[in-house]
Amino acid sequence: MSAITAALVKELREKTGAGMMDCKKALTETDGDMEAAVDWLRKKGLAAAAKKAGRTASEGLVGLQIDGPKGALVEVNSETDFVSRNETFQSFVKTTSELAMGADGSVEALAALDYPGTGRTVAEELTHLIATIGENMSLRRTASLSVGTGVVAGYIHGAVVPDMGKIGVLVALESTADAGALAEFGRQLAMHVAATRPESLSVEDLDPALLNREREVLSEQARASGKPENIIEKMVEGRLRKYYQEVVLLEQTFVIDGESKVASAVEAKSKELGAPIAVTGFARFTLGEGIEKDDGDFAAEVAATLKA
Repeated sequence: MSAITAALVKELREKTGAGMMDCKKALTETDGDMEAAVDWLRKKGLAAAAKKAGRTASEGLVGLQIDGPKGALVEVNSETDFVSRNETFQSFVKTTSELAMGADGSVEALAALDYPGTGRTVAEELTHLIATIGENMSLRRTASLSVGTGVVAGYIHGAVVPDMGKIGVLVALESTADAGALAEFGRQLAMHVAATRPESLSVEDLDPALLNREREVLSEQARASGKPENIIEKMVEGRLRKYYQEVVLLEQTFVIDGESKVASAVEAKSKELGAPIAVTGFARFTLGEGIEKDDGDFAAEVAATLKA
């Protein structure tokens, strides 16, 4: 029997897009014959993933996982919304979100983790899933938050099943207050983040490039009024304060009461629960944001799929 080397497995994987373990098995079954191994994978439906890799995947699910002081989000994309209803796909998203708790926000680290009960990595299991379901998919991103003392709370908007939907949010709260009450308040904050889409936690955390761009635009707008430079400076600073109220979480008006700033709501809740509360971070994923979607004939695509 021919030796099945790592180089052979790598070559077959590059040819077919199939997972490493599947490639190794194919070469073992075909005594190292590359072309026969390609055919073996094709017959098993495992080489089909490579052909689908170029197709846009902007649908799918955002998955959420929380365990007390730690939480994680993942976004797994597919080509169509139909797949988000598929139980096999949902199971993959659930398991991957659980594994993301140990990936520290790195999608590369998450992809390299062992996928339970398969002998494959998360990335290889996804390739296997592509071949099984018949659509291109991608493990796009992950994020995680943790606190030393307190809770990480979360919210899923547009849930398809529990902890999976179209928008996912995590909010980290450092506090010695009652965990249950803290988690309830944290969920309200997460709902707020889902609704308002803040850019940063505080003014200090705002991206300098984003702030400079806004300042430049506001300055040009103010100069168009013909006012003196000292007046223009005051105008810009006033408009920046309004900008902060739009994009900075702690400066925004809390959507739950529609009146107080989020920072004031946090302070009020601290007094109510008898312990200081600090919002130390948040993460927000909207499914498919930033992905350029195809404008193809969807009806024709479905018809082609049915014929296949």
